Amino acid sequence: DTFWQGAETLFEKFIPQNRALLEKREQLQRAIDDYHKAGNPVNGNEYTDFLKSIGYLVEQPSQVSAQTQNVDAEIATMAGPQLVVPINNARYALNAVNARWGSLYDALYGTDVISNEGGAEAGKSYNPVRGAKVVAKAKDYLDSMIPLAKGSHADVTEYKIESGKLAITLVDGDET
Repeated sequence: DTFWQGAETLFEKFIPQNRALLEKREQLQRAIDDYHKAGNPVNGNEYTDFLKSIGYLVEQPSQVSAQTQNVDAEIATMAGPQLVVPINNARYALNAVNARWGSLYDALYGTDVISNEGGAEAGKSYNPVRGAKVVAKAKDYLDSMIPLAKGSHADVTEYKIESGKLAITLVDGDET
C-alpha cells in the first residue's frame, strides 16, 4: 500500500506538468514539420533564427553550475550517443553526429519527406529506389549545411583524415 500511495502522490504531482511538456513538444514538432514541408531553407542562420522564434532554441545562460555524484563510470567516463549536446564540446558533438547519421537515413526513409513517386514506395522490405532518394536527399542536406569548397557531397567517393585534416576525394579524382 505504501508503494501505491507514493506512486499516486507522484502521479498527481507530475502528470499535469508532463502533459504540458508533451503538448509543448507537439507544438514545436508541428512548427518544425510545417517549416520543412514549406520548403524553407535549412542553412545555419535562417534556420537558427526560425528555431529561436518558436522557442526551440533559447539563449545560453550566462552562468550555469551543476554538480553530480555517484555517477556510474559508463556515463561519467565513456563517450556515447547524446540526444542533446553542447556544440562547444567536440567529443560530444562528434558522438552525436556519428549516432545520428544512420538515424537521418532511417528518418528520411520512413517519412513523407521522400516522395513515393517513381517506384519509391515504402514497404515492408527495403526499396533500393527509395534508398537512393534518401541518400540523394541527405547529400543535398550536406550541401546546404556544409558546402564543399569545390563540388558536391553527391560527387564524393571518399572522406578521410590526412595530417589531421579532412580530405575529400571527388568522383573526378580531385580533392577538396
